[in-house]
This record gives sequence, structure tokens and C-alpha cells, in this order.
Amino acid sequence: MIDIQPTNSISVNQLAQPLVVALLNDAATLNLGISKHNSGAIIVDAGIDVAGGLEAGRRIAEICMGGLGQVTFTQQLPFKHWPTGVQVSAKRPVLACLGSQYAGWTLSYEKFFSLGSGPARSIAQREDLFKDIDYKDTAKKTVLVLEADRVPPLEVIEKVARDTLINPENLTFILTPTRSLAGTVQIVARVLEVALHKLHTLHFPLNQLVDGIASAPLPSPSSDFLTGMGRTNDAILFGGFVHLFVQCSDEAAKKLAADLPSSASKDYGKPFAQVFKEVNMDFYQIDPLLFSPAKVAITNLTTGNSYFAGAFDEDLLNQSFGA
Repeated sequence: MIDIQPTNSISVNQLAQPLVVALLNDAATLNLGISKHNSGAIIVDAGIDVAGGLEAGRRIAEICMGGLGQVTFTQQLPFKHWPTGVQVSAKRPVLACLGSQYAGWTLSYEKFFSLGSGPARSIAQREDLFKDIDYKDTAKKTVLVLEADRVPPLEVIEKVARDTLINPENLTFILTPTRSLAGTVQIVARVLEVALHKLHTLHFPLNQLVDGIASAPLPSPSSDFLTGMGRTNDAILFGGFVHLFVQCSDEAAKKLAADLPSSASKDYGKPFAQVFKEVNMDFYQIDPLLFSPAKVAITNLTTGNSYFAGAFDEDLLNQSFGA
């Protein structure tokens, strides 16, 4: 088995900072709004009171991945109405996707609620996931991406400052509402991360994952939150494709291929917004195995054999996307 180098010598915060600086410098051309919060934190509006856009979402997605991801646009996806999409890869997939991109930090105060994504998570260590991947980062500046339609209150900013031990003036919050183009792009660009989180849920040894690449179609944003959220999930559930490269036995690779697609879940078969309504909008009532790409390929680098499972469902994409 080929050794994979340890991750703790890599700082997702240091790698992301040049991308954050470039985003701030290019704010005008990217249709972003930049402001300074009373706390001193920098607020980036990527679609609340400004237009944002596709390129803004692409660059925010790469920031989410801690400077270890590559997100590109494609118009070659195999769907009649939805050939436009994103393709995602990463230099260190586990670190980029689970150590940075995964939206796992719950932040709430009174009526404000959002899940934090990006490099700041690796400093705060508020999730058990970091014990599993054995990663902790330190930095003097950091960035957090929130899928939110309003600026977080002071109490949330102060919590992030406390948990990261970083003064607010060295914090950047990027706000990407689901109804925006930038928000749609950065959520769909989680297609590889969704697959890796499913690996973790299935208890597949993450140290046996070497590399991966994934793609998913871009839906039209919706001004209705539930519809917009449903579409971004369905892009992955019914149109996402992931190719993972692993080192394990062929039996384990074959089983992973069979278990990984979204169709392996008991909740598969309806648009996500409908599933969400049926459980009274309680995420915890949804089968966690649903959150995964539609179609997968698993290549075992130990033997050179590949295994395939799942299928695209363009009818459900059309139903969800409003075709």
C-alpha cells in the first residue's frame, strides 16, 4: 500500500487566506458587497443585497475547501436540459472536504441559524469529526462561510472569535444565501464532500481513500428557500457523479460502490423538498444515507479493478429544477 503523508503539516487556513484576499480585492467585479461589522469582522455579501454570481460562487467554494480544491464549470454533463454544472477535485480530499468544506459547525442565536463551513472549523474543533480525521489547524486569521440570508448577530461573531481564539477584526464571514447564484454554486460544489461524508457514515477507513473527482448539474436558484434548498440537494442526489480512488480489497471496493449511491437509501425516489416536508422539516428524521451522489465509480488502486453503481434520474431533476 502506498503511504499517504500526514495532514497536520498542512494549514487549510494559510492556504485559503490568499484566496480570501483576492476575493476581497475583486469584490466589485464579482458583484460582492464588503462591509465591516461593528465587532471589526469583515462581512462579504455574496447574494443578499448584491447580485453575486457564478464566478463568485466558484471562488467561494474553493475557499470552503481550504485552498486544496479545484472547482471548474462545465457544459458537458449528460442531461438534456442541464448540461451546465460544476466539476470538483482536491489535492487532499479528506482534508479539503471534511476538514474544511463540510458544513458542520452549528451557529445560532435567537432567530438566527446557520451552519458554518470552511477553514475556521479546523481551528474551533467543535465537531467530533476532527477526532476521526485527526486534524487541527492554528492560524491568526480565518474565514467562515455561512449559508445565510442576513448578517449574523454580534453574539454569533463573538462565539466564533471565542472558539477560534481569534480577534473579530481577523475574522471574515462570507454569506451565501441559497436563493443566490453564488450560494447555488457553492452548495452544488459539495458533491465530492457529500460522497466523502457518506464514506465516513459507512465507516469506510478514510485513510484508504487516495483521490477523487466529482460533478453535478447547476439548478436554477429559487426565491423560495425550501425550493432552492431542495434543488441544490437534488442536483447531487439525482445528478451527481463521483469517481473515488481507494486502496483496499476488491471486496471492500465493490461493497463501497454498492452502498455509496443515494439510491441505496430508503428515502430515495422523491424530490428532496417533498421528503423534507414529509418529516416536518426535521433533518434528523431523514435517512442519513440519502445524502450522496446519484452515480459512483470506485477504482481500487491495489488491484486496478473498478466498480460502478447508481444511476442518474433526469426525470426527478426536471421535476425538482422546474423544467
